[in-house]
Amino acid sequence: MNYSELAFTGAIKKLQERLGSRLSYERMEKMSYVDGLTDSEAEFIAHLDSFYIASFGENGYPYIQHRGGPKGFIKVIDKATIGIVDFIGNRQYISTGNISKNPKVSLILLSYPLRARLKIYAEAEIVEIDENHKLYDLLKPEDYKFKPERMMVFHIKAYDWNCPQHISPKYSVAEIQELFEPQKQYITTLELEIKALKEKLSKQ
Repeated sequence: MNYSELAFTGAIKKLQERLGSRLSYERMEKMSYVDGLTDSEAEFIAHLDSFYIASFGENGYPYIQHRGGPKGFIKVIDKATIGIVDFIGNRQYISTGNISKNPKVSLILLSYPLRARLKIYAEAEIVEIDENHKLYDLLKPEDYKFKPERMMVFHIKAYDWNCPQHISPKYSVAEIQELFEPQKQYITTLELEIKALKEKLSKQ
């Protein structure tokens, strides 16, 4: 898998050459071959609760959509494949329809707390739940209230990490609660100790 080799078309290379970055990226193309996802990518993916998918429409326009679920809903099937259960949303089916005509997609997996961004080129496959119950058992999140509609499997062709520049750290309510949980427990302990001391002093 060589992301640079796949991403840098002739027009892009000419632009890089004109603007002075071609030499460094040419070296990157020769050095950036990766044989599938590593443990680092798998661990990163396991902690995400959303991603962005770009597909290509018959109208000639690309379409970008947010896909979300519970943390860990993106499953690593093997080092060259990831998949999700696709839940019922607004029922426009734009991404699904686009993929049915052109399976080539681009994914952006972004963690704001870590200021990290993983870019993936893939070919998407739509799999109906009734067609593959074994796959569904592998991909389904536990204890998630939304209704599953289908599955999406992404056969990875190349991936690359982006630099963290311009990614501002942001945290969900659950992440903030988790960060402050030790402090909350400490305050609760102090309150109980103060209450116990007050009760002891009142009896003297």
